Amino acid sequence: MTNAVFLIVLLIAAVLEASGDALVRHGLYSHSPMVRIGFLALGSVVLFAYGLTVNAPPWDFGRLLGVYVTLFFLVAQLINWLGFGLQPTLPIMVGGSLIIAGGLTVTFWRA
Repeated sequence: MTNAVFLIVLLIAAVLEASGDALVRHGLYSHSPMVRIGFLALGSVVLFAYGLTVNAPPWDFGRLLGVYVTLFFLVAQLINWLGFGLQPTLPIMVGGSLIIAGGLTVTFWRA
């Protein structure tokens, strides 16, 4: 599997996980019981799809998580900004740059 396909599958998984988490969070804090149940149910379906996506290919688990954490961080920050209106703070950007540096190292360094 090429790095491009590897990254696309992991990006899809990151979008599913971060979106599923956001749906569950919205469900937990909704006021109407029916809305709460709907968001929680939808979040569980999306999180199940994430689990299938990230675990289906037979990848090296250590490398997978190193790259995945980077993609998840980026997608989670984007959802936090667009979905909840919270821009990343300076500490998040500094820590995030370290996460991104680690992901790039795991992805492209060949021993």
